[in-house]
Amino acid sequence: MLNSKQLIEITKISRATLNNYVALGILPNPVVKSPPENEGKATRLGYFDESAVDVIKRVQILKKQGLSMAGIAEEFGGRRRKSSVQETALAAVHQSEPSLGEHESLTSLCLESSIESFPGPAYMVNNNFELIWWNDSAVETFFGDNRDMPGELESRNLLKLLFEVQPASDEATLKEILAPHIAAAKKRLSQSGLIKIYSALGAQQLTLLKSIYDDVEPVLKAPMAHYPSLLPAKDGSAELFDLYVCFYREGILFTYSPVSLEDDFLLEFLSKRNQVINGLLKKRQPYLTNVTVMVADLQSSAKICSELPAEEYFELINDIWQQSEPIFRKYHGTYGKHAGDGMVYYFFPQPDCDYRLNAIQCSLKLKAMMRRITQQWQSRKGWFSDLLLNIGLNEGQEWFGSFHAGGHVEFTVLGETINSASRVSDFARNGSVWASKSMLSQIPAEKRKQINFGITRQIQHNEFLFVTDTYASLGSLLDDTDRNNSKFRDVGMLPITELRDFTGDVSIGTA
Repeated sequence: MLNSKQLIEITKISRATLNNYVALGILPNPVVKSPPENEGKATRLGYFDESAVDVIKRVQILKKQGLSMAGIAEEFGGRRRKSSVQETALAAVHQSEPSLGEHESLTSLCLESSIESFPGPAYMVNNNFELIWWNDSAVETFFGDNRDMPGELESRNLLKLLFEVQPASDEATLKEILAPHIAAAKKRLSQSGLIKIYSALGAQQLTLLKSIYDDVEPVLKAPMAHYPSLLPAKDGSAELFDLYVCFYREGILFTYSPVSLEDDFLLEFLSKRNQVINGLLKKRQPYLTNVTVMVADLQSSAKICSELPAEEYFELINDIWQQSEPIFRKYHGTYGKHAGDGMVYYFFPQPDCDYRLNAIQCSLKLKAMMRRITQQWQSRKGWFSDLLLNIGLNEGQEWFGSFHAGGHVEFTVLGETINSASRVSDFARNGSVWASKSMLSQIPAEKRKQINFGITRQIQHNEFLFVTDTYASLGSLLDDTDRNNSKFRDVGMLPITELRDFTGDVSIGTA
């Protein structure tokens, strides 16, 4: 017998074309088994009878004679399967046999359709293990054939859904399914962090989670992990799958592939990390979630632009973006679109840290960053201009989704939360950070005591005092004689406060 790699080398076809021939029934499914030591490092390969070489050569002859792939498949007794993977395969191989230079484009065509056409159940979760994308096969296998997932993100927690759907008496099957998920969680969460997320579960379920957490080996630094997995088939029997777990900054992807399939093609696809995550983000379902919005604007940007040559102004803006990027990454900020040269970032709930404190700490770090950039540019240009980011923060529960044009994905939050944050940013001056009272009120009291916030009040003529732990309506802080302040009329009653320092940490305390 020939393994798949040997067959490809002999016939000079691509891996995608070989998969297509199997999909169309021209070649039988390979026999999947562990290869001898002299056949490479792969743990499992698909093997074909040596007659497959003659079959492929016959296909090539028939194609040169002008016979369609449908006709060729019929001649070999193949049958078209109804999944979208096979439909894509038929369209792809309907063309003439690709030359060596065309193999890459054919593979790319197949890869582009693979996110929607994974061969088995597939789903993606965020760092709180809440579902943000799933396919129909996942719904049928795991979620009780309920395609109408709730819009509230907290109601789409993966492990809670698995507990609800799987029979409580079948603990062995449940442990088989849960184990790789908890191993993936163990890479990012302590046991106390995991239990805090699932504190609403029953005592028996929590005990099971703790037991599995203690037993499983954590996934180390590898970006992808593999597990053999048994899933229940429709007839009640168990079917063996390969489970691949892929880790991204945005979340964790779980995808199952039946062991009967040659999965080199799937592995090749999953290895293209940017392509996979971009495809998944485009398909991510909108959801209702708690969010803190940060809007930051460069003060007097028009004046700075007029003072600098165009190339230096763009250099300055890029310098701000490049130095701020690791700060946003550290505090789990998600980029959003800003109409000008400012910034919009979203901070979502995290399993082990307070997302509101993330936004506050991030804002204060940006303020310190701007002082360093100011010094660098003052030294370089010999000027006295200060570079200042005016920052507004607000918190609320809003719908989060994405817009995509071509290959570009833009994330956005719908609702008044971002509008109010933008107005607070417009109000802020001299590189200050302001936040709404509603946001600070939701921070636990012990953490709030570690935030230095308040309002600067005039106590005598030209004498001012910063009064801590106080708020004021935005309108009361405006100069009534300035006509430009009319734009704040709709948020005039919004209580806000200035943030100056935070001496604590952003972690969530455990009981």
